[in-house]
Amino acid sequence: MRTIGLIGGMSWESSAEYYRILNQGVRDRLGPTASARCLLWSFDFSEIEALQHRGEWEELTARLVDAARKLETAGADILVICTNTMHRMAPAIEAAVQVPLLHIADPTAERIKAAGLRRVGLLGTAFTMEQDFLKGRLAERHGLEVIVPNAQDRATVHRVIYEELVAGQIVPASRNAYRAVIAHLAEAGAQAVILGCTEIMLLVRPEDSAVPLFDTTALHAQAAVRQALAD
Repeated sequence: MRTIGLIGGMSWESSAEYYRILNQGVRDRLGPTASARCLLWSFDFSEIEALQHRGEWEELTARLVDAARKLETAGADILVICTNTMHRMAPAIEAAVQVPLLHIADPTAERIKAAGLRRVGLLGTAFTMEQDFLKGRLAERHGLEVIVPNAQDRATVHRVIYEELVAGQIVPASRNAYRAVIAHLAEAGAQAVILGCTEIMLLVRPEDSAVPLFDTTALHAQAAVRQALAD
């Protein structure tokens, strides 16, 4: 079994889900006492969040590259960034280490294509919805057409992530707000919706949407299990 290096803590709420899914996946494959061989570098998300909102992306890149190098030195065979937003730094991390980085967009896109879908809505932080690091990969590498919510809906989705979900708060009114945003994306032609922030799966369930939902957290972690156990 290969060792999975997790760059996490952004937030720890979703990193805990990664840890659970990884270990359940290995147990399902190898037996009831088996668990994932993994290393976790967990950031203080309050520091990361402040840098994000100040636009200090060079400092954020330096911190994630440092974490990746430390995980590689500690023995990680595969790297996983446990957040969609910080995949903005994926190219810099790939250039800084020798071990492979499993990009969150790729297993998500492969599952969408396997379902025969091409036009998808994207929920996430404002950074993920408005910048091109995730949308561009989905479009250029995988041929998907990506739709994002309108400005008002983007603000709602972003606020709920940073004010509630990263703090582990599940608010029924926010679930209703997300249902409305998803409905707007479906009305705009989305055949499915990507839950493109690793905390959204804490709030939204399949029954909240008239179109299929693709949870990047679960798909990313499941792909890491397959890679760790591959011959």
